[in-house]
Amino acid sequence: MKLIQTVEVRQVVTERSKQELAAAFAARKQQLERECGQLRFEQKRMEKSGEYPASLVKQYFAKEIDDRMEKIKLLEFQLEQLHMLSLGSELKEREVEALIEVNVGDRWEEVTKTRAIIVEDGVVKEIR
Repeated sequence: MKLIQTVEVRQVVTERSKQELAAAFAARKQQLERECGQLRFEQKRMEKSGEYPASLVKQYFAKEIDDRMEKIKLLEFQLEQLHMLSLGSELKEREVEALIEVNVGDRWEEVTKTRAIIVEDGVVKEIR
């Protein structure tokens, strides 16, 4: 019989992976900042058009901008945390599902134990 089990994929922190993560965080932050600028522009355009009540326009765009600013703050925090990580530590990157073969006589603890795939610089280093 086969079972589906969730398996963690963990990334080993190396100098290269730290740089890649920092670049990804910076790119995402820059994208969010561009979105905020675009939202401000759209807000002004809609306020000038007069099609919608100014209070509703302001309220909608304030919420959208605030959502993005919160994401920016989270990215900045993650970037700070990234700099504090020591090389060789493991980060949970994501979870995937795997098929596990179960046979009569197998030890249930072995079948159900948590599994992990360890990745270092894009290469599978270990399967636990």
